[in-house]
Amino acid sequence: MGAHGEPEERTAVGRTEDPQVTAADRDINGTVGAVLHALLAERLREARAIDPLSGRDIAERIARFTALGGRRLRPALLWWALRACVPPDGDRARAALRVGAAVELLQTCALVHDDVMDGSRLRRGRPALHVSLAGQYGASSNGLFAGAAAVLAGDLALAWAEDTLAETELPGPVRRGVRAVWRVMRGEMVAGQYLDLYGQVTADRSALLALRTARLKSAQYSASRPLELGAVLAGAEPGLTRRLAEAGAPAGLAFQLRDDLLGVFGDPDRTGKPAGDDIREGKPTLLVALAHARATARGRLAEVAVLESALGDPGLTPARLDAVREVLVSTGARATVEERIDRMTCRALARLDALPLDPVARERLRGLLRLAAGTTPQPGPAPHHPDREAGHADTERPH
Repeated sequence: MGAHGEPEERTAVGRTEDPQVTAADRDINGTVGAVLHALLAERLREARAIDPLSGRDIAERIARFTALGGRRLRPALLWWALRACVPPDGDRARAALRVGAAVELLQTCALVHDDVMDGSRLRRGRPALHVSLAGQYGASSNGLFAGAAAVLAGDLALAWAEDTLAETELPGPVRRGVRAVWRVMRGEMVAGQYLDLYGQVTADRSALLALRTARLKSAQYSASRPLELGAVLAGAEPGLTRRLAEAGAPAGLAFQLRDDLLGVFGDPDRTGKPAGDDIREGKPTLLVALAHARATARGRLAEVAVLESALGDPGLTPARLDAVREVLVSTGARATVEERIDRMTCRALARLDALPLDPVARERLRGLLRLAAGTTPQPGPAPHHPDREAGHADTERPH
């Protein structure tokens, strides 16, 4: 019986649980969505009370973007990491769902800012936020206005994420642990985004820069840190927390490498982004770094010229993009990246399998890590199709 004499519901993981735990186990995406709905309604009321105009133009766009969301993979990893370590009571479950909602708001900030920096016109198959703002004001708007307003919108999403985390009730040691992971995660995101810009402006084609950018920009943030947050919220011992985060690291890298492939070879109708944007922006990806290095080493000057002329060219035509694709295939770069994705996925699953975790929750995590890497999930753990988040991170292509 429950604390008030009411029968508790029983889930497939652990022992008898609070109804909210049961709901999250059955549909973590929808449960986090419900938490976000309540949080966003409160934030919108506050924003409109401060100023109706900015509340309409900025706050409403941020709330709508976050509510629509992607696959909410990060909160799902956080939740099932918690469940794998301990059967949570109601208070711990509510805290975990709020932290998951904060992660989704942080993702909104990252995506909105990323679209401004990349000059992307589409996100999730719809106009990017800065494009939507420019369209609203027509001839009176310009690139500076729309970009600057979108930066403010991303800042607002970050503020909402921070407020959500700050207002979440947590025991002292757990709060300190969560804040420590959160600080590192934010720092990695900023550093990775800067390396992405650095690679574009310097035309650095090295595999070293590409891999470091991938790890910092989204690999850690997409899998390793959410798993670590879940373990910290569970009160897991430090060794298990560290090893769980380490299990997520290769899956997160596979996630970014898959995103790089989708950025060049993906179907825009499924990714929500135009094909070839990473080439037009001259992004430092492992896919390009491998092709460039191999073509150079083999003296294939024509292939080097194709890459050099296309990378960073905003006017890249479909025909020239096809020529780039041919180079990525003929040098073996595409095949190598696909093989690396498979190896990283296997490594992540092997690390996960070596940990003392609840077996049902572990299977859910296995499915989520395979989903993150873009490989076919095993039956049961993850009902979503891997290509759904394929649009530039969630696949939304990360950032």
